[in-house]
Parts: sequence; C-alpha cells; structure tokens
Amino acid sequence: MSAVWLHIGQCGNQIGWDWWNLITRDDILKTEGDRYPFFNHDSHLAAVFVDSEPKVLRRLQRKVQRRYLQESNLIFGRKGRGSNWAYGYHGPHSETEETSLLCRTMECLRKEVEKRDCYNGMVMLHSLSGGTGSGLGAHLCEAVRDEYPLGHILSVSVSPYRTGECPLQHYNSLLCLSWLQRYTDGVLLLNNDDILHNILSLQGKRAATVQSQQPQVSLSSMNVHCASSLAGLLYPVHSLKPKSGISIGMEPWELLRSVCPVPSTKFLCLNHISKRGTAFWDSMSSSVVHMLQRQSHLGKPYYSTSVLAVARGNHDNSFFSSVDSVLSKLKQGYRCASWNPFPIDYWTDPQNVVDPLPHSQSLTVCANHSSVTGHLQHVIEKARAMYQSRGYLHWYWKYGCEDEDFQEAFETLQFIVDSYNSAEEQ
Repeated sequence: MSAVWLHIGQCGNQIGWDWWNLITRDDILKTEGDRYPFFNHDSHLAAVFVDSEPKVLRRLQRKVQRRYLQESNLIFGRKGRGSNWAYGYHGPHSETEETSLLCRTMECLRKEVEKRDCYNGMVMLHSLSGGTGSGLGAHLCEAVRDEYPLGHILSVSVSPYRTGECPLQHYNSLLCLSWLQRYTDGVLLLNNDDILHNILSLQGKRAATVQSQQPQVSLSSMNVHCASSLAGLLYPVHSLKPKSGISIGMEPWELLRSVCPVPSTKFLCLNHISKRGTAFWDSMSSSVVHMLQRQSHLGKPYYSTSVLAVARGNHDNSFFSSVDSVLSKLKQGYRCASWNPFPIDYWTDPQNVVDPLPHSQSLTVCANHSSVTGHLQHVIEKARAMYQSRGYLHWYWKYGCEDEDFQEAFETLQFIVDSYNSAEEQ
C-alpha cells in the first residue's frame, strides 16, 4: 500500500465516484491481494474527498454505508468558491485555522499516510477551472509537498473546453498550472475537448467544428471514460508484481519514472481503447494513434520524449507476438525524440480491469507529449489578454491574490513551453 488518493472539487469527486465504482466491483475484488493496493488494514479506502459544498459528496455516503469509506474522509464546507482560484486558495476570511478546508484535509491526509505500510505519494484528481479544484487543489499540492517532501505527487488535472465554461477559467488554469509545475512530479492532463473527441471517435462519429453542433455526449459518459482510462493506466499490472503476487500499488510512481525523467517537462497525455473479441493489438495501436493530436494549428508536428503502453487482457500472451509491430507503430505515431535511446516502455496484465470478460482487451498509452504546448500557449494568450485589460482582477485582489502571482504564473507557463520546444532540438 503506497498511495493515498485525494479528490478535490466537483470534477475530482465525480471522476472519483466512477473510479472507485470500477475498482470496488465484486468481479475485481476477488482476493485479499486485489484489495491491498487501495484499502487500509481497517478495510476502508485510502482516499480523501473534499469539496467546498456538500452536494457532490452526498452520493459518496453509499460507500460509507457499504463500509468502503470512513465518513470522516468526506470533508466539505458550506459555501462554494465562486470559480475563483484566489477564493479557493486562500479561503473565506471568516475561516479559522481549525475550520479551514485546507487544515481539515491535511489532518485527514496525515491519518491516511500513517495507515500506509509504505507511503510513496499522493494521486490528486481535480479540475483547472473551478475555484475549489484549481485554488484549493494548488494549495493542498503545496502543503503536501512541504509536509511530505520525499513523497511523489501525481496530479490528474481536467482542463476546460477551449470555447469556455466560465469567464475566469483562463486565470484559474494559469495560476493552477504554475503551482502544479512547481510542486508535482507529474501532471496527467485530461482535456475536455480531447475527451469528447476520443469518445466520438470510439463511437464512430466525427466531432463538429462548432461546439453548438457537437453530438450529445453526457457528462456522466465523459467521467466514466476518464475513470476507465485511469484504470487502464494505474490499476496494478502483472508486470510489476513481486514474486509474492501481491501488488503494493507502485504503478503511479513507475509511471513517473518512465515518462517524467526531466522536471521541466512533466505534462502527460492519455489515450485509451477497450475492445471485445479476438485480440488485434496492431489495430488497437492504430486506433490509439488516430486519437492523438499530432500537429499544432500552424502545422508544426508534435513529438514525445517518452511513451508508456499498458496492454490488458493479454491472457493468451498474444500481445508478445505482435509487440515489435505495436511499439514500432507507437514510436512512429508519437514521434519519439531521437535523443532518447529507450523512448517506449510497456506493461502487460492478463486481465482487462475495465471490462473483465474472458475475451476483452484494452490498450492505454500515456506519453510525455509536446501537444501540451498548444494548450499552455492558449491559456497564456487568453489570460494575458484579460490581464492587460484588467478584466475580473478585482475578484482576485479581494481574496488575497497579488500581481506577483500572475507575473510568476505567466513566466512559469512560458518556461514550460520553451522547455518542450528546446527538448525537441537536443
């Protein structure tokens, strides 16, 4: 048992609901070894759920009733954070140190860390646009790094639609991303536009160029897709199990070791596909590459510094007979950097946890991919245009944000973009 899972804000808790529903299914938890990476010795999930409002956390009471979760691990306030990073980060002026969401969450995390046999780090799920997910998420990331400097931090961050979800989303994304760059070891960036495109691609539909013309994909379907993709990537695999056969949940940290070797470039993209029937791994790898954003709007090709592929449902070892072809296709499709002598790693497992039927397979590919520069550049441009016109800044000054926070955030995100651009030229 090495990880503690932290779910922050509406988005983090909604994805967390689907994640834990998948992980705690009866057909998944067959043995004590299956429970070990995610449960404490008291049979409760090693997870903390926090939000500034109680409404999203109410359905998690079902997990409490089924004794999967301690009620004390549901932490909530009584007032939202108004989609404001500064309000989420600093909290209401009326909060005392004892009653603040930050302090209550850190105390709950401390208790969970002490229950771990070997604490290696935290996996944090949150959004970049909401006040709680971005602001409180950034502050918790900073506090956890200060309290547990040797532990890893993997952030699973959901970015908003480019066309806009709220008027403050570019400020919130700018500030939160700069904090994540400073305090995390890796950022798994789940872009809402990409999630929608991938779901439509799997359904055989084409995404419309205008948002209002998009085919209907429910928020629930998007959350399930995110949870399934995370399970395909982070659920324990046979490749990493010790001789005892009992996993201690090292997958998040081995992921960081494989695809985040350089601290300045730590942003990851994720693509996932699951199919039933005869395994055609070549075809699945082609489908994954097809989902990938391969060039910028200016036509500049993107590249990858490192790639990890996770093949599940390899019960007949069919993946090994086509592994060279699959890895070659991924290496070419993801344009792996020439300076990395070992750009691709892979894990395998005989069971497909996403769809545990006898003849189902999934292929999940996580890459340190330069397409993140397009997203970061978009955030910088939109936030700078608003900042220069002084739009909405009074809401940030009101809750303790300062001009230096914005200046440092602009510099940090530009540094990330420049790091990715220079890495390709090495």
